[in-house]
Amino acid sequence: MSQLEQQMRHRDKEMVPRILVQGMFALMLASLGIVAYAQWAQVPNRGVLVEAPVVQSLDIVMTGDRNGIYQVMGTDGTLLASSADHKAGFIGVIGRVVDRKRLVYGLSSEQPLQVVRRENGNIAIIDETTAMSVELIGYGADNVAAFARLLD
Repeated sequence: MSQLEQQMRHRDKEMVPRILVQGMFALMLASLGIVAYAQWAQVPNRGVLVEAPVVQSLDIVMTGDRNGIYQVMGTDGTLLASSADHKAGFIGVIGRVVDRKRLVYGLSSEQPLQVVRRENGNIAIIDETTAMSVELIGYGADNVAAFARLLD
């Protein structure tokens, strides 16, 4: 065995120190233990979204084209918004999500959605045909405002 081969073998053994691997497994076991204890002791969940009552609602229909431009129309056919509007691109994102979900379930994309404002001020999109609810928190102010404008 040449000196270079010995150096390579020695180097490969030291790439990940043994203490680091043991620490990773210890962290994994500690996390598992904490979660198991919390479930066993029935510790209430934290950071879980509580759906507040709906105070305002609007039924909409979202239709998209091959270019990804989605239009939001009221149930009476009036154009309310478009994803091509200034700072409204998130409408297209949600439109694609809804279309994909309905495609998986084999449903028509012409069914109405609900845009709701909850008592706590959160905006949500509810699709009763697929039982999907998208709470618009953590998506950014402009993205939430694109749907909040529909209710205003």
